[in-house]
Amino acid sequence: MTQAATATADVPYFNVADPAFSVQSEEVRRAREQGWYARTNYGIAVLRYDEVKRLLKHPRLRQGSARWPEHHGITTGPFAEWWANWVLNKEGEDHHRLRRLMNPAFSRRLISGLVPRFRALAGELVDGFAEPDRCEFVSEFAEPYAARVIAIMLGLPEEEWPVIARDSATIGLAMGVTIAEDLPRIEAALDTLYGYVDELIDDRLREPRDDFVTRLVQAERDQDRLSRVELRDSMILLIFGGFDTTRNQLGLAMRTFLRHPDQWRLLGDRPELGAAAVEEVMRVNPTTTWVTREALDDFTFEGVDIAAGTTVHLFTESAGTDPRAVPGGGFDITAERPPHFGFGGGAHHCLGHFVARCDMSEALPLLARRMRDPRPGGEVRSLPLSGNTGPITLPVAFTPGS
Repeated sequence: MTQAATATADVPYFNVADPAFSVQSEEVRRAREQGWYARTNYGIAVLRYDEVKRLLKHPRLRQGSARWPEHHGITTGPFAEWWANWVLNKEGEDHHRLRRLMNPAFSRRLISGLVPRFRALAGELVDGFAEPDRCEFVSEFAEPYAARVIAIMLGLPEEEWPVIARDSATIGLAMGVTIAEDLPRIEAALDTLYGYVDELIDDRLREPRDDFVTRLVQAERDQDRLSRVELRDSMILLIFGGFDTTRNQLGLAMRTFLRHPDQWRLLGDRPELGAAAVEEVMRVNPTTTWVTREALDDFTFEGVDIAAGTTVHLFTESAGTDPRAVPGGGFDITAERPPHFGFGGGAHHCLGHFVARCDMSEALPLLARRMRDPRPGGEVRSLPLSGNTGPITLPVAFTPGS
């Protein structure tokens, strides 16, 4: 595998494919103090804020996730084809065209009009907890909230959220380091969602609405348009991406606030801090633990020769907690912070970032009011702390609030 030419033995090495590896580990912290990068079994990892910021938009780098399946021996089949068709994995005019056609579906007017429904949904889910003073946060809140937000956006019956949740969560395993062993389940879930999306597209062709899906379907009809394959693949990406990241990020937010109860109380008392709370959580505990780029050709950066084809992982949490960028950077939802990289950056900045920011900034203040003094309520199980991460189960005990 291609490596940076000057990545010599004295530079720290991480086996980021090992499920036991953690991007938040002390070995990463030590490496960040030693220098701005480390070697990995894929290429290099960039650890400091300034270098991550500059490399996100570097002209010699392209989006690097296209080779993720190949790193794990997956080069053919339905999943490999779908992955290759992502807007995220396109470059140049193909990428610009897809984003241009998809952007209208993410209009602020359309999304802002859904915010009151997001708020009502959060309250409804808390009211529905099986016990008044404890919950399994992932299955009772984060998962149904994320899936039903997608259903609301797509104009689907909200009772169909378990289909969205089940298959999106399975496809989300592709973002983790166990992708090869999970591939049969991933492809089965992808097949189910293709059928689901085809029915949805045909429905909007017959009966257009003022909604997200109709905007995308209309983009298929335009002269400069999405093909049917692009439309199907893009919709599945939006369904799974919107669900998987929101579910994981809400779970990580709760874990973060469990370690900072004073900040949770503050958020409950000052709900206007909801948007700031989302940004601060994503700075210190993002579900997307690295943003990936690939070297287009040989170039030198900060004295390091990087060979064409090198995979460059930009460690988002390590950058966000870099003391050079955030001196004394404790968790504080009232503090001014530099931008985090949880939604990527540059030409490939996340299309759905406004949706995620809206739905989470509505949910967190309401939870802080209704779940006072939260504390661990049992065993936590989590995905590996690399790739895309988040809790699988998160029992929480709390004092009911109003």
